[in-house]
Amino acid sequence: MDDTSATAVTDQSRAGGLPRRPLDWLKVFGPGAIIASLTIGTGELIFSSRGGAIFGYRILFLFVVISLLKWGLVVASSRHMVLTGVHPYQRMLDLPGPRGWFPLALLLIALVCLPIWISFHSGVLGNLTAWMTGTSKMFQGGIDYLWGIGILAIVVAITALRGYSTLERVQLVIVATMLFCVGVTLILYNPDWLGLLKGAVLPQPYVYPEWLSAEYPHIASQPVWVETTCYVGVIGGAGFDYLAYTSFMRDKAWGQAGAGPVSAKRLAEIAGDPEHPVRRWVRAPLVDCSISFLAILAFSAAFVASGALILAPHHKIPDEKNLLNLQSAFVTGIHPWLLPLYVAGAFLTMVGTLYGTLEVACSIASEMIYAVSRGFTSRYARHIKRITVIWCAVGACAILLWLFAYQSTGATGKPRLLLAILTPANLFTGVLGCGLFCLMNLWMDRRFLPKALRLPAWLWLLNLVSGFVFLGLGLKGYWDDQSRWYAIGSLCVMLLIAAAGAHLLGRWIAPVDKKILDDQ
Repeated sequence: MDDTSATAVTDQSRAGGLPRRPLDWLKVFGPGAIIASLTIGTGELIFSSRGGAIFGYRILFLFVVISLLKWGLVVASSRHMVLTGVHPYQRMLDLPGPRGWFPLALLLIALVCLPIWISFHSGVLGNLTAWMTGTSKMFQGGIDYLWGIGILAIVVAITALRGYSTLERVQLVIVATMLFCVGVTLILYNPDWLGLLKGAVLPQPYVYPEWLSAEYPHIASQPVWVETTCYVGVIGGAGFDYLAYTSFMRDKAWGQAGAGPVSAKRLAEIAGDPEHPVRRWVRAPLVDCSISFLAILAFSAAFVASGALILAPHHKIPDEKNLLNLQSAFVTGIHPWLLPLYVAGAFLTMVGTLYGTLEVACSIASEMIYAVSRGFTSRYARHIKRITVIWCAVGACAILLWLFAYQSTGATGKPRLLLAILTPANLFTGVLGCGLFCLMNLWMDRRFLPKALRLPAWLWLLNLVSGFVFLGLGLKGYWDDQSRWYAIGSLCVMLLIAAAGAHLLGRWIAPVDKKILDDQ
């Protein structure tokens, strides 16, 4: 088949799959459910409830702004993938400096951050399981981490057997069920709807309540800035999640995402036809992401309201000792018999978050390596996934075992360190990294797209604002955190290693890659 025929067939298949009526576009919702479900477990169940208990309805404004900024990030990056078939990681190869230094730096950071996130999700599940089984006091609370290791082992086995389609179906069910449940709960509690709306649209100062210093001194001792920056990192997802989302579009075959990179001539054809099927597919990630972030905001509003109505009057805040336990009062306040429903829902939600995080790790590992060596990735795809899962699982287990040893030995009443370990990773993946990816969107849009296909002015401006906001918050968060020099120093070292490594790898990857592609 010649190039013209191949292009015609591709265009016909793309056009045939396009939704014909406006409401049909709602059917594209799928990858967005993964993003929503990844943030429900930690973002809404834990931190939205915590924010509502500490700051009341006013914290909603921060959640709305952050969700809007992150929505602009993921729409812009996915739009580029739909139009060109090229993932942002591959575009990063052309940044000034040794070829591939930035993807390699992200790979090094992911090698550190992803096991930390997986250990956190596993630890939360362990904490919930210990509470459910009445074993929370065993080993001075260290039993949480042993439960977490056991649950992680089960989820790793599931990950090894399943792929994207299973992940999408599982997360769709979780998101739909949770959205229905929180909606019913919110209606039954009948909060101050005007106050809730005011909290969402009007900026108000964030001040700790007077009772916090007496009952939660470890929270009151840190600046309000640090507490709210933690919310910024978890609400709406993290930067690596969004780049994995862009990868998931290959499975959905939206526009050029499933067909692969386009030539300059092909891109000119797409730019010259306003009704070209590929250009119309841009609506798919726009609709999918919009539904996803609206669902996230609905979850946030429900849990903020529940935290303000149920937890704050009793001076209760979700912390490391009670990450998901206190939220059971949201449903038991309606009827005590609803406790098993909450336990099952919270457990399955967190399992979905853990499962999704492992799949995200596999996706971004493949994309990062693909950006450097396409031939190597195509030949060793299964090996890459297996090694990624093993690395994340072993790393997470090592962290959990260290936390167990720390918690279960020595004096009683030790402060738990699960959140302390998460904070530096969260500041990069959920805050600083998002700023870098927003600026990357602007660079690759101007560098690789003809004028007719570039970002609309409003989306370009949104990514510009988002980039500087996230960079500023991330740097400020690192500076105010107790581990400031360790975290900043670690980032600098990784960048230096990446630059040196990219220079060395460039000398032998190219010939190896060429040989593998020739063999195929």
